Amino acid sequence: MSREKRELREHAKEVRCSLSRDEIERHSLMIERHLRSVINGESPILVYVSKAHEVDTRGLIASLLTSGTGVVVPIIERDTRTLRLSYLRDPSVLVESTFSVPEPLDCEIPASPEDISLVIVPMIAFDRKGHRLGYGAGYYDRFLSCHPHMKKIGIAFSCLEVPEIPWDENDVAMDLIVTEEGIIEPR
Repeated sequence: MSREKRELREHAKEVRCSLSRDEIERHSLMIERHLRSVINGESPILVYVSKAHEVDTRGLIASLLTSGTGVVVPIIERDTRTLRLSYLRDPSVLVESTFSVPEPLDCEIPASPEDISLVIVPMIAFDRKGHRLGYGAGYYDRFLSCHPHMKKIGIAFSCLEVPEIPWDENDVAMDLIVTEEGIIEPR
């Protein structure tokens, strides 16, 4: 990992951790509202389940389930450094797992990546070119490289925008970025 990416990641985490619980809740609700305008009836949708300090996706997941939209969530395969997919029908089955990510362990309903056309991706930081900074392990980049048919929507708080994310051939750019301030179509 480049030193520049590592420094950007640490700075972005500090900025994100400085947000109050109320700010995270308010911004997450605005992001959810903007997302609804771009989801356009897609189903199923692959959505990450948020952990502390991330854009809270629990409201989005509940809203999608209530509307009858199929929700698929990733399960981290640490040994193979990949993502396994499961339908989520009841958020109460989620348990904290790898990297503190809530996952439907012991309640999995296998999902096929080929059935998914839209994915909501977490971002620690981003730029207006559609480049994102994740946690550094490359799970999403590897997964998205193998499934290029999926429309990739990165979500983050607007305070995490940076002028430029260092990018290499293994990084996958987002098709859209959504923050509490609106929708960004990468240049």
